[in-house]
Amino acid sequence: MEEQRAGERPEEWVEAASLAQLRKRRRLGVTVAGRPIALFLVGDDVYALDDVCVHKQRSLSKGTVLNGRVICPGHQWLIDPATGRVEDRDECQPSHAVRIAGDAVYVDPRPRVLTEEH
Repeated sequence: MEEQRAGERPEEWVEAASLAQLRKRRRLGVTVAGRPIALFLVGDDVYALDDVCVHKQRSLSKGTVLNGRVICPGHQWLIDPATGRVEDRDECQPSHAVRIAGDAVYVDPRPRVLTEEH
């Protein structure tokens, strides 16, 4: 999986973990440029969300993944790991672009800006 935005410079990507680390538990809390990030392996895709839930400030990396959704350990909110959208809520969890190079997982420390289409 590789996702990249136009005009990005390679130095904006930060190596966050290895795929081997992520495959062990399918979720992993890391720090990228001083920001707590939760990595999730869903099928063959890797996603990155801010690790601190927008609702109850719980660590999403301590939650679970079920049916392709991240379940927050605070109040079991269902979060789409690709967009950060919270099911049946107006809140949106900040998400980050991810790219894979070999065994390395790279994360853009800048949160994505969602549009109405996404």
